[in-house]
Amino acid sequence: MFIKICGITTADDALLATALGADALGFIMAPSTRQIAPPRVEEIVRRIPSGVLTVGVFRDEAPGRVIEIVNRCGLGAAQLSGRESVEDTRLIREDVPAVIKAFAGGSPALSAADRYGADIVMVDSDTPGSGQVFDWSLAEGAPGGIRLLMAGGLTPENVATAIAKVRPWGVDVATGVEMSPGRKDPALLRAFISAARGVEPAHPDPAEQAVDEYAPYDWREEEPRWQ
Repeated sequence: MFIKICGITTADDALLATALGADALGFIMAPSTRQIAPPRVEEIVRRIPSGVLTVGVFRDEAPGRVIEIVNRCGLGAAQLSGRESVEDTRLIREDVPAVIKAFAGGSPALSAADRYGADIVMVDSDTPGSGQVFDWSLAEGAPGGIRLLMAGGLTPENVATAIAKVRPWGVDVATGVEMSPGRKDPALLRAFISAARGVEPAHPDPAEQAVDEYAPYDWREEEPRWQ
C-alpha cells in the first residue's frame, strides 16, 4: 500500500513521516492553511531520501509556473488538485518527472481520468484538505487499470475500512494525522501508517493484473519501484 502524507510544512515532520515508512510527502503550494513557500520546500527536499516521492500540490496554477516550481525545488511530482484541463495536465507532464491528477469523488471527469496522462489518479472529497469523508463508493467511477490514490477524510480509525472497500493502489492523508493545521502528530502518523499497512491485500482480479508492476516502493531502496 502506497502512503502519501500531505500538508508537510516542516523538515521535522517530513523526516518523521519518512522514518515511519511514508512513500511520499506532499507540499501544498496553493492557498491553504498548510501552504509552504518554494524556497522552504527546496530546503526540506534536500534532506529527504531519494526513494521518497516528493510532491508539489497545485490548484489551477499556470502550467509554466507548475513546471518551474517542481523543477527548481527538485520535486518528484506535481499534484494538480484543481480544474486543470487534459491539455494542461499533459503539457505539465512533459516537463516534470510525474503527475498526480486529483478528481472529486463522483465528478463526471473522473470516468475519463485516463485521458489526462497522469501517472497517478487521486479521488478526493469536494473540498480537498477539509478532512471531510466522502461517499467512498463514488471512487468506483474511476477507470480500471490505473494507480488510484484515495484521499478525503482518512484517519487511523477509518483507513483500513476505506482500503478494504475501495481497494486503492494508495492512500493520502493530511488532516487526519495532524495536531494542528500543518503540524503532524507523531502518534497519529504511526497509527495511520500501521493501519494502512495492516490491511490484508485482496486477491487481484484479471483486470488488475496489468498494474501489478506498480507495487508500492520501499523508501530505503536506492531507486523507487513505483516508476
